[in-house]
This record gives sequence, C-alpha cells and structure tokens, in this order.
Amino acid sequence: MNVKELRLRQVDAVLQEAGSHPIPPRPLSGWLRAIREALGMSSAVLAQRLDISASGLRKLEQAEAADAITLATLRRVAEALDCELQYVLVPRQSLRQMRWQQAIGRAREWQQRASRTMALEAQQSEASSSIQQEQLDEMAQELLRSGGARLWD
Repeated sequence: MNVKELRLRQVDAVLQEAGSHPIPPRPLSGWLRAIREALGMSSAVLAQRLDISASGLRKLEQAEAADAITLATLRRVAEALDCELQYVLVPRQSLRQMRWQQAIGRAREWQQRASRTMALEAQQSEASSSIQQEQLDEMAQELLRSGGARLWD
C-alpha cells in the first residue's frame, strides 16, 4: 500500500467516525448567543472579554446565526466563551467511494469518446457489455493507480 492510499484510508476512517456523531442543529439564534445565554453571561461581559462594543457583539451573534462569520472570528468568540471550536467536512459517502465514482465517470467519458471516434472511422467493434465494463473498470483502476492526477480535470 502506497503512502497516498494509506493517507486516504486514515482520513476516511477519521471522517467516518466524525460522521457517526452528527452535531445537533444550530439554534435559530446561533450557538454564540445560545451558549452565552445558557451560561447566564450578559452581552456586555462577553463584549468586554472580546474587547469590542456591545453592538459589535450583537453583529457577531447575528453574523454567526446567518452563516456570515469567519472561522477566525468564531474561534476567537469560542475562546472567550471558554469553548472549543470544532469543524469538519463530513463527506456523504466514503472518500474511496467518491474517488471510485469519479474514476468510473472519467473512464466512461473516455470510453464514449473512443467509441465515437471509432464509429467515425468505421472501426466500431461489437464488444460485449461485459467486456466494455471490464475495460471501464480497468481504466478507472489505472486512473486511481496513477495517483489521480487526471481524476478531477
């Protein structure tokens, strides 16, 4: 197993674990305000901890609730609330499956191009669908073996 394959498996395993523990839905008011209020902390106190005005804090809370806050700012506010910011992109399916589907799609495109060219040159062969599928799988495997450099082009 090469280094890239090992890295893929490791990242896939971590993401599968993360995906098995879905985060709860964000409160309508946003996490910042919900946590601050649950702690019983006034906006004035949190604003002071952040060295910003109370209106600045309101803007941050609104921005977070509207998905318009930067990670750096969110991290800073989380720290002021004595919280840890965690974020992760969790693929809907495994990374290996995503790569395989992409490789099959690319191989299918190439196979169709080759078939059109052969038809134009009157060289169309009547290859059975099982042979075509084998060729498709082999092309996809080759794409993945080559490190995937042309996988996402």
